[in-house]
Amino acid sequence: MTDSPKSPLLPLAAAGVTVVLWASAFVSIRSAGAAYSPGALALGRLLAGALTLGCVLLIRREGLPPRAAWPGILVSGLLWFGVYMVVLNWGEQEVDAGTAAMIVNIGPILIALLGARVLGEALPPRLLAGMAVSFAGAVAVGLSMSGRTGAGHASVLGVLLCLLAAVGYAAGVVAQKPALAHASALQATAYGCLTGAVLCLPFAGQLVDEAGRAPLSATLNMLYLGVFPTALAFTTWAYALARTTAGRLGATTYAVPALVVLMSWLFLDELPGALTLAGGALCLAGVAVSRSRPRRAARPGAPKQEQELG
Repeated sequence: MTDSPKSPLLPLAAAGVTVVLWASAFVSIRSAGAAYSPGALALGRLLAGALTLGCVLLIRREGLPPRAAWPGILVSGLLWFGVYMVVLNWGEQEVDAGTAAMIVNIGPILIALLGARVLGEALPPRLLAGMAVSFAGAVAVGLSMSGRTGAGHASVLGVLLCLLAAVGYAAGVVAQKPALAHASALQATAYGCLTGAVLCLPFAGQLVDEAGRAPLSATLNMLYLGVFPTALAFTTWAYALARTTAGRLGATTYAVPALVVLMSWLFLDELPGALTLAGGALCLAGVAVSRSRPRRAARPGAPKQEQELG
């Protein structure tokens, strides 16, 4: 799957939509997570996402994915849509938000390493350098968040859950990449989301019970998580993933901490400190480095303009 020459920026725009919506998810999870347990919240989010994607599939008349795509769809559905969402919700109840952010942000590093090992993707120096800078920024944001709340804690269980979330996220992304050679982004996302929802069905009783007692704002936030950060953002992610390497796309998610800082400032009135702002800037700088490309060596006798453009 390759883009037409007329739309080279579409994958980058799709990745941008994903990053913004995933950042907004952290704000919504803070509201919904106060009323819903980890498994119930994951199931409600996945059901809303699967229903939305199912309607789009019907409208577009896209059938089942080809047989060759199913192994990747099922693995990504189980590990990323299912395990990742449940254990991350659970882990954030056991550790403070800053610690969770720092641990989960090893995910893009694992994606790059797994992509190189499993998919044979290259690890260019600029990608590695950019990820190192962004990870340092994520650590700075995490430390500032823990210090600001004054309630930093990190149980062994919570740390292990966040590590499991990072591994599930990375493995799910790498598993999804080959499936996108056979299935559309919509198909891969819809059936991956449905697989995750089936895995979370044991939490159905909790979801029904908690929905009856939850405030309307929490339920609306859960539905928002399903429709936008899940149905829409995972589809735009799959669209971009089909058109670039897993490692390069994974590095773009380091923009999420910076956007979370901005959204918390705008919507939660949480004024960021100097360390938080510096960490967010590092995250964005690292993404810029990882997405940059080295200049091509100029050909002997080439016009000056061509040498400058590379």
